Amino acid sequence: MTISMYDISVAVFSARLKALASVLSLAEQNAADRKIDPQVFLTARLAPDMFALTRQVQIATDHAKGAPSRLAGREVPKYEDNESSFEELHARIAKTLDHLATFSAADLDGSEERTIELRLAGREVSMNGLQYLLNAAMPNFYFHITTAYDILRHNGVPLGKATFLGR
Repeated sequence: MTISMYDISVAVFSARLKALASVLSLAEQNAADRKIDPQVFLTARLAPDMFALTRQVQIATDHAKGAPSRLAGREVPKYEDNESSFEELHARIAKTLDHLATFSAADLDGSEERTIELRLAGREVSMNGLQYLLNAAMPNFYFHITTAYDILRHNGVPLGKATFLGR
């Protein structure tokens, strides 16, 4: 059996973003139930030098929209990065899911060998599509969705692994 670049990128990003949307919905409801200003969650961070929840979601969606775009040779959509509410984060995730829905498996066929050039950690790097997806895009995407989950869990939102996985 062959696994396509589409299956390990677009399909995974889509499923995980839908799960992240559920996590955010539970957090929003939990804030209301506990009478906590939603900004407490949206601006929370795990450590002083880490990004807050809102930025974690922004970066996760950046990787989700950027990776398939680069792999397909398309321009990466630019977002404003000005979300400041759960509603706006949900809209950003929905916009990213809509973008992901524009890709077909054929769009990514052969992209494992496409040269991807980008700036990482302040320097220009070049790698093939498979290495980019597996060693840059996916680890960063998972880091930021996991950190978003962890911020909320740390702040008392009753989340579990099943919620993170989207079950």
